[in-house]
Amino acid sequence: MANDQLSVTFAALCDPTRRAIIAHLAGGERSVTELAEPHAMSLPAISKHLRVLEQSGLIERSRDAQRRPCRLKPARLKEAVDWLEEYRKYWEQSFDRLEAYLQELQAGKRALDGKKRPAGDQPDKRKRPASRKAP
Repeated sequence: MANDQLSVTFAALCDPTRRAIIAHLAGGERSVTELAEPHAMSLPAISKHLRVLEQSGLIERSRDAQRRPCRLKPARLKEAVDWLEEYRKYWEQSFDRLEAYLQELQAGKRALDGKKRPAGDQPDKRKRPASRKAP
């Protein structure tokens, strides 16, 4: 997959209205009017969002007499998910390494706490005189 297409896909998904449209289309084919209902915007404004989604390859529109139903094209979403998956694996491995390192540090600290401290590291057990108050 070309990075250029990936950029187009993410650019289309950066808008919350377009993400809501994608979520709505995940439930099946919808008309432009049905897609516009949950949004406080005009049909031409929704049509602009649909055009961006269509040009990015995330949806397709067909003609059915006067109706222009829209449907999700999951292939582009899958490409984006596959790309993100590689980074998810990287971060999971990084967090696993960090967790192992922190466990080593904690184990080392527990081992040190169990040993006697060297003489210079012992807490001072001498009683200190109470501070004097001014007369």
